[in-house]
Amino acid sequence: MGLLVECPNPECGKLNGQRALAKAEAEGRQKLDSCINCGKLFNSHLKGRVYWIEYYEQNKRLKRERIGSNKAAAGQRLREVLKARAEGRYIRKSPDIKTTIKDLVEGYMKSPKPKIRDREAYNRDIQGRLNRLLPFFGDRPLKDITHELVEEYRQKRLSEPSGRIHRNLTKPATVNRELACLKVLFNWAKDNGRAESYPFKKGHMLKENNERNRILSPDEYNRLMSHSPAHLQPIIKLAYYSAMRQGEILKLTWGKVDLKEGFIRLMAEDTKANEGRLVPLHPEVIKMFKEMRSSLGGIPLPGVKVFTYAGRSVGSIKRSFETAVKKAGIEEFTFTT
Repeated sequence: MGLLVECPNPECGKLNGQRALAKAEAEGRQKLDSCINCGKLFNSHLKGRVYWIEYYEQNKRLKRERIGSNKAAAGQRLREVLKARAEGRYIRKSPDIKTTIKDLVEGYMKSPKPKIRDREAYNRDIQGRLNRLLPFFGDRPLKDITHELVEEYRQKRLSEPSGRIHRNLTKPATVNRELACLKVLFNWAKDNGRAESYPFKKGHMLKENNERNRILSPDEYNRLMSHSPAHLQPIIKLAYYSAMRQGEILKLTWGKVDLKEGFIRLMAEDTKANEGRLVPLHPEVIKMFKEMRSSLGGIPLPGVKVFTYAGRSVGSIKRSFETAVKKAGIEEFTFTT
């Protein structure tokens, strides 16, 4: 009874008790890292081993549970089982044994969510991060997801090309957002009794030092404007002259544009940093706004979005912007969201 190590030999598969292995090594019959039955060496890395626990239930029936590659989790589970047996309680099977990340995603996406200002953008961001996480973690039981595995994923992502500019590597901020998504899944699972393990340690986030000071030269700006569709040009012009974020521009309403004073007045809820600010308007932008307002036949209502396409507010410019950047021959430039 206790911890067992599974033999990696598919023709053997024998479970080796920790005590039996120690006894065999003490007697000089074999090394501690090899199977008692066939002699095959276990994986030299501890995380590559598969651990089981063995115990007797109250009715003296022998039970075994496959825990996974985490020895600490196996030891913790064994202690919980022995404590429950000593107290005469029902030995509940850990949800981490059969539950996978895919199961958590399915449950989480169906669960009620708090009200979010831009639900469509939120769902799009979450889905993008899940598309990165699922190929690596999706089919693994929760018991197999350890801090070491999370670290392995992090290093793997940092060595992969960025999706936007292929020759650039994935930035720490991107990896942090993906791991934050995984952390949300585990927190939800623990709150709902669907997980007991938690593979994160304090300080697991990477230091973010993404550069945001890349600006267009006048020549690059002119080339980008000439290769942009009509609905994208005023958005690019405002961004060029104001340094506003993409999200701030697309959500901008006429009520926040003060042409008389020459400012855009952003409230805290309009900005990513949750801090309101005044954005001074360049004369070229003031001229553009006056022409746009005239084309609408007068002063628009305060809640009407400034930037529209085919009579509807512009929700995303990702495809059109990336196409324009490519046609203009501009490299290593993104529109800060």
